[in-house]
Amino acid sequence: MTGGAPLPFGPALRQPDQRSCGAAVVVVARMLDDAAYAERALPRFGAEVLAAHRRLTGARDATGALQAPWPRAVGTPPWAVARALPRGPHGVRRARGRFEDLLRAVGHGPAALYVGDRWLPRHVLLAVGRDGDGPAARLGVYDPGSGTVRTLTRDAYADGALPLGRWRRPWFAVLPTRSAQASAASAA
Repeated sequence: MTGGAPLPFGPALRQPDQRSCGAAVVVVARMLDDAAYAERALPRFGAEVLAAHRRLTGARDATGALQAPWPRAVGTPPWAVARALPRGPHGVRRARGRFEDLLRAVGHGPAALYVGDRWLPRHVLLAVGRDGDGPAARLGVYDPGSGTVRTLTRDAYADGALPLGRWRRPWFAVLPTRSAQASAASAA
């Protein structure tokens, strides 16, 4: 895993606007999980992300259930991402102290990370790989802003000093629940 490396789909998959990072994470997670979907979505990635964003930020989620309000200017609500990620169910947790959980999730299903400044969560990343074990382990995340995979270290995560421009602090982790992890482990 190398920082700045592309995903296995060829060109960089960048979010098409300033608010669709959560939707881009969901679309890429589905692409990584379903080759047929990836083949259909890749040529129209921007349109697919914008359609997903409309669904994820609507008053009702994909199941028709009402969603709690979330400021549209902040992007995609974490609970909407949790419901939309493949191989669920997923839960939303405070990100503090969740680096190990994100590393573990890489092998069990998609996990998203909301990052921001000290005031608000403003950007969403997708955990896509890990490098190493123990204290030196690093997490590879798809960054929809650049369309590439970036590397996060345990220390930068713990210190709220992520190498992501203005969005340096972890806010929320959207993680597979234990039942989803158990299902993934038994399927392997």
